[in-house]
Amino acid sequence: MRIFVTGATGFIGSAVVQELLAAGHQAVGLARSDQAAAALKSAGADVHRGALDDLDSLQKGAAAADGVIHLAFVHDFLNFAAAAETDRQAIEAIGAALQGSGKPLVVTSGTMMLPQGRLGTEEDAPLATTPRQSESAALALVERGVRSSVVRLAPSVHGPGDHGFVPQLIRIARDKGVSACIGDGSNRWPAVHRLDAARLFRLAVEAAPAGSRLHGISDEGVPFRDIAGVIGRHLNLPVVSVSREDAAAHFGWLSGFAAADNPASSAKTQQLLGWKPVHSALIPDLEEGHYFSS
Repeated sequence: MRIFVTGATGFIGSAVVQELLAAGHQAVGLARSDQAAAALKSAGADVHRGALDDLDSLQKGAAAADGVIHLAFVHDFLNFAAAAETDRQAIEAIGAALQGSGKPLVVTSGTMMLPQGRLGTEEDAPLATTPRQSESAALALVERGVRSSVVRLAPSVHGPGDHGFVPQLIRIARDKGVSACIGDGSNRWPAVHRLDAARLFRLAVEAAPAGSRLHGISDEGVPFRDIAGVIGRHLNLPVVSVSREDAAAHFGWLSGFAAADNPASSAKTQQLLGWKPVHSALIPDLEEGHYFSS
């Protein structure tokens, strides 16, 4: 299959490209810059020039493909509503190009948009209050003849080269001189290794039924205090508790995520697609030390 991938040079997207190529597919990556184009060529992928907010380029890339994996997202958490709207428009543009074709479109979402405090499953709908409309935009395309599905990723997609939430927690700990959790730190984060996530995206574009919600989850729920503990040990810093009232001052924009209790299961995804995580869990990956080498 010729698969058009947005976000193809990112932390997860670059692994998805390698997964597709290793499985015998042709990967075509969206590239906004010369640097991104060069990275795609070096990886063995084809290049489609464009950008997430260039809807015409997205439609042309999708129309020329046998399927699409949409990973790109503007990670501006201080202006999240605008980022979510850009994402919604991108999904609708891609869907318009695929309408009536029966071709697959795999869209990225996240477990953090599920109800908190209990084990989330693939059957759960996202909270109505979330600004991000990735799922509703993607699944509405099923009625328009697109084999669309959604992959919900854990808040920590980890592995060497990660520049997501965990590196931000490490930076905050270095800046503040302590590694912190909120309250007793019993709130839980699910997690998945980037290589396991990449395989799930490949399986989804190949075989996910239309309308599927899939969970990219290996660890169902790592207590936040365990993450803070590893960070503290590796940085030789004390591990402390901060109150919910003081969380924003300590964590900044990350405070809402640091307080989230977001356990989630991938049991139905594993049964549906035969996907099984095989790479390192989050805490052993942190213990390897590569997160702390710079």
